[in-house]
Amino acid sequence: MKLFALVALCASLLFGAVDINTADKTELMSLSGIGAKKADTILGYRATHCFEDVDALTKVKGIGKKFVEKNRDNLTAGECKTK
Repeated sequence: MKLFALVALCASLLFGAVDINTADKTELMSLSGIGAKKADTILGYRATHCFEDVDALTKVKGIGKKFVEKNRDNLTAGECKTK
């Protein structure tokens, strides 16, 4: 599983930022500091909310400003599909 996450991380770095409004669990786990549990928490939050911008990720329990700043270059918030 760790190998798969490493491959996903490399792919995300090659192809650009992770869109927090459309990323699947594997893509989210490619971010530094995101494991399976936090990825599931983000997906659960996203099921009923949209991320208007990258900073809105801090509304998810367990995600703080420090995480967003550390990963800002690898994050984007594209068009929301929830609404």
